Amino acid sequence: RAESLRQLEQEVGVLIRRIKRVIVERSHLVHPDLQPASYLMLSYLAEHGPLRASSMAETFSIDKGAISRQVQHLVDLGLVERLPDPADGRAHLVNATDEAVRRMTDVAAHRRKWLDEQLGDWSDEQLAAFAADLGHYNQALNQPG
Repeated sequence: RAESLRQLEQEVGVLIRRIKRVIVERSHLVHPDLQPASYLMLSYLAEHGPLRASSMAETFSIDKGAISRQVQHLVDLGLVERLPDPADGRAHLVNATDEAVRRMTDVAAHRRKWLDEQLGDWSDEQLAAFAADLGHYNQALNQPG
């Protein structure tokens, strides 16, 4: 078991390094000046927005100042817009623009096509089992402790 846990840590380390590289590549596909950290926020906004900046700070576990800087970066690139919060006239919501959603969708389609090619020799059952195991792994590590 100890050896399996060591190997798991090693493989997760490889996965993390690969993910960091892929996020840089994808951020530049969305916009050449998009910072990788802002790409993650934009991806979240495209799926879950519009949101208050305070909600994003909580989701990403970073301070409101960092969120504010990333939101401004995204606004400057034309990928995010600020909207009045209908529930509170003093507050604003942050939302991915239609163009940003289109770009993110294109990048995701390209990513899935590439991934499908790389895993072409995996059966549908192997792929489903791996996705389920990875989900189970992530859920187990999401528990407090």
